[in-house]
Amino acid sequence: MCYISTIVPKLLMSSISECVTISFGGCVIQLFIFLAMAAAESTLLVAMSYDRYVAICNPLHYTYIMKREVCIQLASTSWIIGSVYSTTHTVNTFRLNFCRSNIIDHFFCDLPPLLKIACSDIRLNQRMIFVIGAVLILPCFPLTVVSYVFIIRTIVRIPSATGRRKTFSTCASHLITVGLFYLTGISVYLRPNFTSTALHQDRISAVFYTILVPMVNPIVYSLRNKELKQAIKKILTGRKPIGKTKKSCK
Repeated sequence: MCYISTIVPKLLMSSISECVTISFGGCVIQLFIFLAMAAAESTLLVAMSYDRYVAICNPLHYTYIMKREVCIQLASTSWIIGSVYSTTHTVNTFRLNFCRSNIIDHFFCDLPPLLKIACSDIRLNQRMIFVIGAVLILPCFPLTVVSYVFIIRTIVRIPSATGRRKTFSTCASHLITVGLFYLTGISVYLRPNFTSTALHQDRISAVFYTILVPMVNPIVYSLRNKELKQAIKKILTGRKPIGKTKKSCK
C-alpha cells in the first residue's frame, strides 16, 4: 500500500489537472519512499517464496522452521535493506547540482531521469546503482526462482490431479507477478548508463513495477484465498458465507 501510494495519487492528480509540478522536497520524499518500498518488496518476495517452499515441501516442519522469531527477522531484514538502499541512493542523488533543466522526463521522481538533468559528474552514481543493485537486488530473483523450482517439483508428485492443478495455478500466478516485478526493475536499474532511448523504455517498464504489479498483488495473493472470497461475498450480499456451522451443545 505504501509502495503504490507513493506514486499513483500524484500521477492521477497530474493526469486530471494542469498541475504537473512537484516541489524539490516532494521529489526527495517521493524518491526515498519509492526506493525503500521497492527494495523492501523485492526482499519480502524472497521471504514469501521461502515461506511457501517450507509450507509445500516441508509441511510437517513448517511450524518449527517458520517460527514467529524467524518471521520477524525476515521482515526486519527486508525493511533494513530497503532503508539502507534508499538512503544511499537518495543522498548521493541530491548532492548533485541540477542546472540543465527542471523538467523530469518521467511520471515520478526516479533515479535515471534525475541523473539525466544533473550537471555534475554522475559516473559514481551510475556505478553505485549498478553495484548495489547487483549485490542486494539481483540475487533476490534467482533465489525466488529456485524456491519455485522446488515447489513445482513437489507439486508434480501430488497424487491428486485436483490438488496439483489448484496448487500449480496459485504458484504460477505468484511467479508471473514476481517475474514482472523483478525483470522490469532489473532492466531499468542494472544498466551501465542511461540514454534518452533507454529512458523512454524505462517509462514503459516503470508502469509494470509501479502500477500493474501492485494492482494485481491483492488479486494474486489475497482474492484467490477461499476464506477471503467467502468474506467478500458475505459483505456484498449480506448473507453468511457458505461453510459448516457448529451445533451448540447444551
